[in-house]
Amino acid sequence: MEENAMIVKLDPDVLGFPDPHLGEDDGLFAIGGDLSIDRLLLAYSYGIFPWFDFRRWNDILWWCPMDRFVIFPDKIHVSHSMRTLMNKELYTVGFNDDFDGVISNCSRLRYHEVGAWLGEDMIEAYKCLHEQGFAASVEVRDKSGKLVGGLYGVTIGRNFFGESMFSLVPSASKLALIHLARFMKDNGGGLIDCQFETPHLKSMGGSHISYDEYMKYLI
Repeated sequence: MEENAMIVKLDPDVLGFPDPHLGEDDGLFAIGGDLSIDRLLLAYSYGIFPWFDFRRWNDILWWCPMDRFVIFPDKIHVSHSMRTLMNKELYTVGFNDDFDGVISNCSRLRYHEVGAWLGEDMIEAYKCLHEQGFAASVEVRDKSGKLVGGLYGVTIGRNFFGESMFSLVPSASKLALIHLARFMKDNGGGLIDCQFETPHLKSMGGSHISYDEYMKYLI
């Protein structure tokens, strides 16, 4: 932990966050509050997001890493194997066709894992954001129309804050991410916030930028 780092307890009746620069090295800086639409929109506007094991924690944990892992839409990496898969036209990709189905699959596939964060309260919060036009999904379907992969996240301005993805067939989530990036590139999108680095996202063009640089895209 950084010297003088602190985690602030939030008052659910007061809409606001402390300075995330004062948090721990991993980005944890606040606890408590609520998952109201107003608080979530305020949070994501500053690169803050909730993430907590709902079985272990009664309070919400809020994170804002100073080292951000993002994908710029024009930097998305499409491997040879992905190009081959796309050329086969085995799947179709859509946007906001089945937000509930996407988030339900993301939750179901991880529900029994240690550290699972998509409990009922979180799911309901993001569904409310979607109903208000501040969360979006990408759906991948096979030729029969079955939902076989996708992703969802928060959308504010030109930026997409990725939350979770799933695949029921190989590379379906990669296909969803590629289509999202291409759509954003064609429509003046800013960045895709990946929150934390994973080998999967790094292989697709993810890179690190500082929080201060990151905030220039959010303003």
